[in-house]
Amino acid sequence: MVNIVSVSTKPFEGQKPGTSGLRKRVKVFQQENYTENFIQSTLEAIPEADGGAKNATLVIGGDGRYYSDEVLQVIVKCSLGQGVSKLVVGRNGIVSTPAASNIIRKRKATGGILLTASHNPGGPENDFGIKYNCSNGGPAPESVTNKIYELTKSIKELKLAEIPKVDFSELGTQHIGDLTIEIIDGVNDYVELMKEIFDFNLIKSFFEKNKDFKMLFDGMNGVTGPYGQRLFVEEFGLGQSSVMRCKPLPDFGGAHPDPNLTYAHDLVEAVDKQGLDFGAASDGDGDRNMIIGKKAFVTPSDSVAIIAHYAKDAIPYFKKNGIKGLARSMPTSQAIDLVAKKMGVEHFEVPTGWKFFGNLMDAGRCSICGEESFGTGSDHIREKDGLWAVLAWLSIIAYANKEKHTSVQDILQSHYQTYGRNFFSRYDYEEVDGKAADNMVNRLRQQIEKNELSNKTVGGFTIDKADDFEYLDPIDGSISKNQGVRIIFKDGSRIIIRLSGTGSQGATVRLYVEKYSNDTSEYTKETQSALKPLIDVALELSELEKFTGRTTPTVIT
Repeated sequence: MVNIVSVSTKPFEGQKPGTSGLRKRVKVFQQENYTENFIQSTLEAIPEADGGAKNATLVIGGDGRYYSDEVLQVIVKCSLGQGVSKLVVGRNGIVSTPAASNIIRKRKATGGILLTASHNPGGPENDFGIKYNCSNGGPAPESVTNKIYELTKSIKELKLAEIPKVDFSELGTQHIGDLTIEIIDGVNDYVELMKEIFDFNLIKSFFEKNKDFKMLFDGMNGVTGPYGQRLFVEEFGLGQSSVMRCKPLPDFGGAHPDPNLTYAHDLVEAVDKQGLDFGAASDGDGDRNMIIGKKAFVTPSDSVAIIAHYAKDAIPYFKKNGIKGLARSMPTSQAIDLVAKKMGVEHFEVPTGWKFFGNLMDAGRCSICGEESFGTGSDHIREKDGLWAVLAWLSIIAYANKEKHTSVQDILQSHYQTYGRNFFSRYDYEEVDGKAADNMVNRLRQQIEKNELSNKTVGGFTIDKADDFEYLDPIDGSISKNQGVRIIFKDGSRIIIRLSGTGSQGATVRLYVEKYSNDTSEYTKETQSALKPLIDVALELSELEKFTGRTTPTVIT
């Protein structure tokens, strides 16, 4: 018999989960009862439609970042206090976010708790995060995250089990009172799923026939290291030199596990110096990806469009199921819209946040989707999926090379010849003073409300319309307001400004610029030089330097 004790507690301010859960500095989570409050509130907020916490089966995983071990113990104590029936936990708490989504769906679990702050740095001085996923395997909708928040504001008492420390290092099943804990290898089910989606024989045979084709996968010391090892070395028979940084570390080796040209510079440098044909990286929790080739960077916006274009030819899953629809987040370039129009399928522009894609997928209206923030995925799960995107690209390369030698750059140029090119870049200004960032955006909103921007010409670009993006969800009828300031010009070019809530310190200003060209002479042009006139206009219209004091972005994508 397990003893459940009542512990007096008090609410903490600011336990409001965002689109990706609750993210704070580790030191915040380490406050007495802070984590316990949030976990208990999460369990109490499990929707009745999913059966609630009592007798629930929950999948528990994460990226292995610092403080995960302690929180795993808290989850067990709180689960016993709430009458949870079973926890399915990755060995040492390690399961990637996409793999956890698959396990929730495959096992028909009640939901899952993921211990991750995604691509944010880890370690005692950095970030931790807790995120709840529902029974469809996708991130909790606002109805659930709002309920969690309301419970955190009124919590007075914790129900915690008095138990010895649980060992999560050994595979197998253990029982504590009425709670069953099953510890699994978090990689197996995921690799099985990938084998159902992709033609592994096609990829393997491509590598065997093209011994001079060299690739490198960077796990960034995040959760996907063991997955990459299994796929590229064990399944495809590549050498150990085809993978790097594949051991998950609590602080990601002191690096920032965000797969972009700035933070994955070790990979970019290796591909460039060694003349490798293909490079790929995934982030801390495995839901993001970056694709590069010899003298080629594939923007996430182009990546999802190209995957959609080739899907029915190169990927068995789509040959079998077809393409129901395509979708992108609002800031993402309109490249995928052009593919949808050519295919004759519907396409959607949604706010940033994977849950919006999940609604469309659950309704059978979206097959492939993506975000410019290096998130790409499909309806095989309800999260973005970094390694899925890497395997999709390897499938496309293998398919395209059946006829003639085709590089990543060749695939890009061929796509532009068919659809034209959407030049796209994102400027991130990280840890900006929050109030200054708000003031900058509010000024633009006021100009929009007063209709001061329409037909205004700046730097040769004439504004067609300006708004603050609002989304009416066609599935559940919910309305999402204030999703980002959009300035759309008469030639179709766009400037978008958003404040991001995925960091834990200050605000991140994201500035997006997009320009479409169907002039073939421009297709090989370097992105930043092609966009320079529009970037200058964006900085002038936003008065970003004046408000933030920043003259250069932290990251350019």
